[in-house]
Amino acid sequence: MRAPVSIATPGSRRRAAQLHPGAWWLWSLGLGTAATRTTNPLLLALLIATAGYVVAAHRTPNSPTAYTAFAKLALAVLLIRLLFATALGSPIPGTHPLLTLPEVPLPHWAQGIRLGGEVTAEALLFAAYDGLRLAALLICVGAANALANPARLLKSLPGALYETGVAVVVALTFAPHLIADVQRLRAARRLRGRPDRGLRGLLQVGLPVLEGALERSVALAAAMDARGYGRTAEVPAPVRRTTAALTLGGLIGVCAGTYGLLTAAGGTYGVPVLLAGVVAALAGLRLGGRRSPRTRYRPDRWDARAWLVAGSGAAVAAALTLASVRDPEALHPGVVPLVAPTLPLWPAAAVLLGLLPAFIVPARSPEEPS
Repeated sequence: MRAPVSIATPGSRRRAAQLHPGAWWLWSLGLGTAATRTTNPLLLALLIATAGYVVAAHRTPNSPTAYTAFAKLALAVLLIRLLFATALGSPIPGTHPLLTLPEVPLPHWAQGIRLGGEVTAEALLFAAYDGLRLAALLICVGAANALANPARLLKSLPGALYETGVAVVVALTFAPHLIADVQRLRAARRLRGRPDRGLRGLLQVGLPVLEGALERSVALAAAMDARGYGRTAEVPAPVRRTTAALTLGGLIGVCAGTYGLLTAAGGTYGVPVLLAGVVAALAGLRLGGRRSPRTRYRPDRWDARAWLVAGSGAAVAAALTLASVRDPEALHPGVVPLVAPTLPLWPAAAVLLGLLPAFIVPARSPEEPS
C-alpha cells in the first residue's frame, strides 16, 4: 500500500513564504527605538537606508504606498523643524551667524520667546539633528505599514483586543478608499468633459464620494453582523475580576517601570517592575480573550524566520541603547563647538543587523497579495 503523497499547491507555498505581520512591526519598532537613542546624523541615515533597503527588497507593485507617504511626511517634519528654528530662534548659543532676520518686539510676559533675529549655524544644525531623529522614526513606522498587511495583523491580535483592532483597521483604510473615490470620480468627469476643479467641481464630486462611503459602511456593517461580530461568551465572575485586576495592575506596573527607567533614582526597581507589569498585562489579555471566541482561517504561523526578523530589530535597539549609555558623545554629537560628526564603528555595525530580513525572507512575486 502506497503512502499518500502530499501535493504542495501554489497557495500553500505562498502561505509558507509569508512572514507573520507582527514580526515586521516588532522589527520596525526596534529600528524606531534605536532612532530615538541617537542624534548622530550618520547613524540616523544608516537606519533610514536599512529600512528603505528592506522595503525595496520585499515591496511589490500591489503593496501599500504607505512608505512613500511616510517618507514625504518625514521630509516635511524635517523642513518644519528647520523653519521653526529659523523663525523662532533656538536656545543653543552660536558663534557662526548665517543671516539676521527682522526681530519682532514682544511684550514682557513673553520672555524667552523670540521672533526673528540672528540665525546661527549651530542652531540650525541642532534643529536638523533633532528633526532627522523624528524623520527616521516616521520612516521606520512607514516601513512596517508597507510590509505588514493590517488585515493579516488583525487576525493575529488577541481576542481581548479584537474590537479595538477592527476600529483601528477601519480607520486606517477609510482615508485611502476616500482618496481613491475622489480620483476615480474626477477622472470620470474629465472623460465626460465636465469640470473637476474649483468649488463647483468639488460640490459635484463630494456627494457621490459621501454616498460611496455610506454604502461601504453599510456593507461593512452587514458583513460584520454576518460573521458574528460582537458576540461574547459567558465567562464566570471570578475570571472577569481576575482579568480586570491583572490588566489594570499590569498597566500600572508598566507605567511605574517606565518612570523608573527614565529617572536616575528608579534605576534599581525600573526593570523588575516593568517586566512584572508586562507579564501581568499579557496574562490579563490572555484571560480577556475568552470573552471573544473567534476562529481563524489559515492563521499566520510564528516560525523561526519571524523570530529572526523580530530579534534583529530588538538587537539593533538594544545595541544603540547600550551605546548611548557607554559612549554618549558618539551618539549625541555636540554642535558647540561646531564639529563634524563621526561614525562610531560598533553601533554602525549593530544597525546593519537590521538588514537581516532582506536575506532570510523570500521576496514576494508581483502577482502575490501582500
